[in-house]
Amino acid sequence: MMKLMVMIGSTIGSAVGWWLGAHIGIMTAFFCSVFGMAAGVWGGRRAGEHWLP
Repeated sequence: MMKLMVMIGSTIGSAVGWWLGAHIGIMTAFFCSVFGMAAGVWGGRRAGEHWLP
């Protein structure tokens, strides 16, 4: 279940990062997507540790 939480967090974080960076350019969107994925993995793991037994 933890892997599912991490996958959902990374997908949402990556999509938000891409959306934010796409207003500037393609490479900015890529780098924002990478940082968004990292933040999503961190958030997914924290949420999984908090909510899962």
